[in-house]
Amino acid sequence: MSTTHGSAHPSHTAHEIATQPDCWRKAAASAAGHSAALPGRGERVAVVGCGTSWFMALAYAELREQAGHGETDAFAASLFPVNRRYDRIVALTRSGTTTEVVDLLTRIQGQASVTAITADGTTPVADVADSVIVLDHADEKSVVQTRFATTALALLRAHLESQGPLPEGVRTIAEAAEDAELAVVAPLPGDMRTAEQITFLGDGWTYGLALEAGLKMREAACAWTEAYPAMEYRHGPISITAPGRGTWVFGPAPHGLADDVARTGGAYLAESGGSADALDPMADLIRAQRLAVHFAGTRGLDPDRPRALTRSVILADAHG
Repeated sequence: MSTTHGSAHPSHTAHEIATQPDCWRKAAASAAGHSAALPGRGERVAVVGCGTSWFMALAYAELREQAGHGETDAFAASLFPVNRRYDRIVALTRSGTTTEVVDLLTRIQGQASVTAITADGTTPVADVADSVIVLDHADEKSVVQTRFATTALALLRAHLESQGPLPEGVRTIAEAAEDAELAVVAPLPGDMRTAEQITFLGDGWTYGLALEAGLKMREAACAWTEAYPAMEYRHGPISITAPGRGTWVFGPAPHGLADDVARTGGAYLAESGGSADALDPMADLIRAQRLAVHFAGTRGLDPDRPRALTRSVILADAHG
């Protein structure tokens, strides 16, 4: 396990990454008890968050629509269209204090039923939401967010399972947690360990995971990463790929992509969505999280305390 800069003890980030399988199982087990607060079939839903939470919102929104459960949009809280009407708004916020989220929910009170998913139910978000789901078992000491985000997505995925068939090829949370057990101990992909640059790709719901993988590498290790929808890769981003750089695909890869990357001389990593031994994409994200901690260690950085970041963005004068 990687260590923090200047310490012989494991980083909080590394520990929190390793606990995700149990966190997912606990969230899944609690999903039935939260059913009244979570989107019902046929509801028009918006999911909001900032940073990592926004990327989990993107993943869930795509999954819910693919499953046929209803129109679902995802927005960064600062970009929410306040005049658009929804039946339910779900806000993802680990801290419960993020200015953009709290301000948004204050502005739209009474327009729709609002559910906040947070790690701390005593924070300001609880005052502006109709329902609050507290995942305190997944809270984190590290500024870098890992297990809370994936646990929130695990809860939402488990709720989708309870409402009907999942989209084709999407595994249950029980299966995803089994894959996560493998991901927390598997050797890190060698070509990616030495890459000077990595482009993360995803299709459908896994695009949000690709965005999150890139963010983790930038936050924890100040690494050069990019992320795109998988089919957009050929429309420009492939030009950055070269020997010593990598392309990492979450979920099924577009036909011919491996050959396109091979022609650049870059490294290529993809879990085939149709393979029985492929990791669930959310479990594959764990490997990217671990790689971020590894990179931080090789660069003498503390993954718990990333440069210029705090646990929550609280603006002193949001309207000034």
